[in-house]
Amino acid sequence: MAAEVVREAVSDAKATSDVLAAVESLSTVYCMSWPYDDPPGRLAARLGISPARQSTSGIGGTVPQQLVTETAVEIAAGNIGVGVVVGAEALDTIRRLKRGGERPTWGFRSPEKRPFPFEAPFHPAEVAHEVFQAWLTFAVRDVARRARLGIGPEEYPRNIGALMAGLTEVAASNPHAWFPIAHSAAELVDVTPDNRMVGYPYTKRTIAVMDVDMAAAVIIASHEAADRLGVPVERRVYLRGSSYSTDAVYVAEHPDLSRSPAMATAFGAALAQAGVGIDDVAHLDLYSCFASSVHFACDALGIDPLRDPRSMTVTGGLPFAGGPASNYLSHALTSMVGVLRADPGSLGLVSGVGMHMTKHIAAVYSTDPGPAPFGPDDSTPPAPATLPIVDTHDGPAIVAAYSVVHGRDGLPEWGLIVAEVDGGARCYGRVDDPDMLVTMELDEWVGQRVVLRSGDDKVNRVVA
Repeated sequence: MAAEVVREAVSDAKATSDVLAAVESLSTVYCMSWPYDDPPGRLAARLGISPARQSTSGIGGTVPQQLVTETAVEIAAGNIGVGVVVGAEALDTIRRLKRGGERPTWGFRSPEKRPFPFEAPFHPAEVAHEVFQAWLTFAVRDVARRARLGIGPEEYPRNIGALMAGLTEVAASNPHAWFPIAHSAAELVDVTPDNRMVGYPYTKRTIAVMDVDMAAAVIIASHEAADRLGVPVERRVYLRGSSYSTDAVYVAEHPDLSRSPAMATAFGAALAQAGVGIDDVAHLDLYSCFASSVHFACDALGIDPLRDPRSMTVTGGLPFAGGPASNYLSHALTSMVGVLRADPGSLGLVSGVGMHMTKHIAAVYSTDPGPAPFGPDDSTPPAPATLPIVDTHDGPAIVAAYSVVHGRDGLPEWGLIVAEVDGGARCYGRVDDPDMLVTMELDEWVGQRVVLRSGDDKVNRVVA
């Protein structure tokens, strides 16, 4: 798949000379589908090239743009002329094989069992309270945002449905979308046997779909290399600005669970480097693994996703176009290239989100190279502010955010709270009481006073 999309990208450039033979850098996005021994080396051999620079990435939704930006910086410095960034996943094939009792028999498997490349271990308190799944942590952040805006628990899911319905309309017209079907807001958020609640307020249809077979590749070149290779001017799209920033690693550490300072930093720096403002941007693709990533991006940009005339995506988003592990942003970039070619001179903004709303990247593109050549982002993002986390707590606490985990039968199983305790620290808490779980989805729990009791398992349970 990776080899195929690289060749298609070469063909798409419509160059008069051999672009593939000119590639000096090959970067592959981390592949979850198969533990290759040497991903870029094996791909280079399949393509019949020998680029001097070969690398593979870590994980996260920011990775493809990070690789593109790193390649662009090397090009701008005069170190290379042409580079390729590519990623491929076959997670749907793996899922279907597993259902049939089979395993993949693909080649070039690493002889060593390598650990999944997490950048930071889970906090002990997160381990005890099962704070692992992204659909849970992103939901917690969205509940915090809902409370800050003063929107009721029953109204907010309707807003999520309206946001996501707009994404489905784009997916329905995307020939590469995994689910090219337009849905109404109600179809997305109304709880039914086919659309169960997963982690309140997120239903199954509103969360990213990772089990897809998708691949995408991007070719990056200097202006001079493009001239030399005979790439027509109308095929060129320029990277005008890019910036990366990080928030706190652990969910409970965030002083304001309803916002992302790092998103604001990344967007602001990328737009400033491009010499434009958000009102100048015609096309957007805001990372949409869950509604909160779009909500937080819009808040950081100062736009209202339900009133802004622009679409929030050029692909259809991760729940509908498909979210292939760490490689979605490659698809956003390739789609944005097509959109900008069809609207010469306009500006496009793409964003990526990694881990548990921790890593953020933004980039501005246009067919117009702009007044200044691209260069590295020399700004220094501020260090993330954090609050201390206490593993255990006995006594009163104030709920800062929460969610409810539902089982595959659709019924609520347990609830997670992030709570404020005396001294300015935070802790996690678990709700098991069935009546409490019901009220968590109907009433406002943010700001409520609860009582926690910690057990031998170091789980803080809400007892009142």
